[in-house]
Amino acid sequence: MIPVRNLPALNAALNAASALFLLTGYVMIRRRNVAGHRLCMLAALAASSLFLVSYLIYHYHVGSVAFQGRGWARAIYFTILISHTILAAAIVPLVLVTLTRALRGNYEKHRAIARWTFPIWVYVSITGIVVYWMLYHLYRPLP
Repeated sequence: MIPVRNLPALNAALNAASALFLLTGYVMIRRRNVAGHRLCMLAALAASSLFLVSYLIYHYHVGSVAFQGRGWARAIYFTILISHTILAAAIVPLVLVTLTRALRGNYEKHRAIARWTFPIWVYVSITGIVVYWMLYHLYRPLP
């Protein structure tokens, strides 16, 4: 069992895995490797789903963690956090619609929405890592 205090690092690792699977999946589809693309995108979905479960468990036990940075760092952090949070909420239905269209073989509609889903999902995954780094490493929370 992973201690609750280690979940933020796990969450960042899951976000990193998701971003890597997404980017690899993009390269795969550009090379017309549909099977590799499908595998990478399903792996990205699994990593993001595990992230969400871990994130909810962590915040159930710990609650909110205050950012300790001051000045310009605070403005940067909250700008990233707000955009990350809004897009993280938006990405869930986008991923579900994109996945459903692919699984049903409706590839034209799948591609049309994937053009929006992919960059937003990558942004959310990468900014999740940045938020973790700023919150837990750049400025450590008070004990």
